[in-house]
Amino acid sequence: MSIACRVLASVRNAHEAALVWPWVDLVDAKQPAEGALGALDAATLRDIVRTVAGRRPVSATVGDLPLQAALLAPAMQAVADTGVDFVKVGLFGSADVPRLTTCLRDLPTLHAAPGRPAPPARIAVLMADQGGVHWPLHLLAEAGFAGVMLDTADKHCGGLLAVLDLDALRHFVEQARALGLLSGLAGSLAVQDIPTLLPCQPDYLGFRTALCTGGVRTEAVDAAQVAAVTAVVRQAR
Repeated sequence: MSIACRVLASVRNAHEAALVWPWVDLVDAKQPAEGALGALDAATLRDIVRTVAGRRPVSATVGDLPLQAALLAPAMQAVADTGVDFVKVGLFGSADVPRLTTCLRDLPTLHAAPGRPAPPARIAVLMADQGGVHWPLHLLAEAGFAGVMLDTADKHCGGLLAVLDLDALRHFVEQARALGLLSGLAGSLAVQDIPTLLPCQPDYLGFRTALCTGGVRTEAVDAAQVAAVTAVVRQAR
């Protein structure tokens, strides 16, 4: 079965969201200056949701938090309250099954934001450069997560393809699909990585660095770079 890979673009404010939404399939909100999954404040998230106005789904991260339900639960609900479609939660470090099991057991159900018919779906983000590919995906599926992404925690590690080979990435995507989970690949991806990664058939390829001025993830999104990246994805697939 061939999968039409979609493009996720990470933005840090409503202005960047306005630049990317006509080009991409999913608008992802995070603060790149605050780590791999740096969180934005609620007001900025609401501005992004209003700017996109339902024309694309919006995801948002809860920040670089430890795997503790007491910390994650309020952060996840605060993000959910802004009206996003997906809440992203990072699983940092190598696989820790007992800790994950305890955290998932203690996480309460998310409530829908005012005016929304349903709560947002949950996405787990695993860090490829920390052994994240070995986390037990079946536990996430059983806990009701909608998808999983591979990313990198250290943005100086050379990118996803410097950390994992194609066989590992393909296996990750296949495992996710077999469990009914959406899959995404991210981690300082460059334009030249796109033809290499598309045969893995992820549901999403995620970009920030390649969309920014000078290829620096903490700089502003450049509209020309967004157009170039999305054009390569569409041509290659």
